[in-house]
Amino acid sequence: MNDSRTVVVGYDGSVEAAQAVRWAARQAAARHCQLLLVHCSLWPLLTDNLGPVPGVADSGLERSAQITLEEGLSHARHLEPELDIETKLVYGWPAEHLVKISAGKDLLVVGSRGIGGFMGLLIGSVSLEMAATAACPVAVIRSDDHPKGPVVVAVDGSGSPTALEDACAMAATSQSSLTIIHVRHTPAGYRQLRDPVDAEAAADEVVNTAIETARALAPAIAVEGRVLTDTSIPRAILNASKGAGITVVGTKGQGLIRGTIGSTAHAVLHHAHGPVLISRRSTTRGGPAETDSNA
Repeated sequence: MNDSRTVVVGYDGSVEAAQAVRWAARQAAARHCQLLLVHCSLWPLLTDNLGPVPGVADSGLERSAQITLEEGLSHARHLEPELDIETKLVYGWPAEHLVKISAGKDLLVVGSRGIGGFMGLLIGSVSLEMAATAACPVAVIRSDDHPKGPVVVAVDGSGSPTALEDACAMAATSQSSLTIIHVRHTPAGYRQLRDPVDAEAAADEVVNTAIETARALAPAIAVEGRVLTDTSIPRAILNASKGAGITVVGTKGQGLIRGTIGSTAHAVLHHAHGPVLISRRSTTRGGPAETDSNA
């Protein structure tokens, strides 16, 4: 099987990770891909005593990691019993392994392990690191409350070709409609320095071009476009994505410091209530990621 035709999902035994595994299994089946289920155990970093307790069946930290992996497999098998699934148990920091394993693959899927409820921040550190460093598209699964909802993609003045391509693929795979949004940013207190009609025309052109591109990429899906005006780009995207099956945004740069994935992508990841897809690419296996300049 071609390496690129693989969906990778990380599983750590949490409720959020189980949601991610189920979502990833459905995606892999719809894409006719292999599912690679990965569990990263941290125990070898903390102790050398991984073996079983004498006389106690299924004991020991190494066996515990294997049981967690088997549990993740059962989540996927229950949902997609005919799916081609490979499992992989690795030892060490999850982010380091997942970046290497997922390079060049179709998709990396992770759950959200944030501190939900605290200042509205719902994203975990591993999810954020994957969004900033992975060399393939990254889906962060918080919930799947609207699995039949539209795919919503945010595009900037460049048309965000990577995000648009990923959104079309998601819509075609899930047989969902596609909603393309472009936010015309009007900061509070900002004085329009040029004819507002020109600004509106430019925004309309961005959306219309994106619609034409989407219809060429995925002719079987229904596509609509919307120009939004707001003093906050992330807020406009979050409001527009309520009820979406998934929200697709681009990113830029590499690294973990706030802003290196783009302030808009950062905000959407932290505050969205449904799945979010961060568009990333690698031109060569394990090479640097290509990213959109938006978000």
